Amino acid sequence: MRDFKKYEVWQLGRKFSSAIYSHTKYFPKEELYGITSQIRRATISIPTNISEGCGRNSDKEFAHFVNIALGSALEVENLLILSNDLLYLEDKIFNELENEINKIKRKLYNLHLKLTE
Repeated sequence: MRDFKKYEVWQLGRKFSSAIYSHTKYFPKEELYGITSQIRRATISIPTNISEGCGRNSDKEFAHFVNIALGSALEVENLLILSNDLLYLEDKIFNELENEINKIKRKLYNLHLKLTE
């Protein structure tokens, strides 16, 4: 069994989740069950799927969960763009979060490649 806490991408995902929670608490109240909930769930899905995959028995199974985490990262990116379009995020915050999610996506992609070689 792998120790998920040792994966840098898990650490980044955990930190990113906290940042999303901090920034989305300022979203409009009418978005509580909309964008706010969706972006939070998608963000949490990233480190959660990495940790779940670490408990699997093979690289192939782990790669499957890393791929799901990558899909969640793409979902988060889309929701960040929408949140910025709706002016829920200041441009500076949006750019910081977008840079971070892109970093996470690259690391997930590279981890997936290593697991499927």
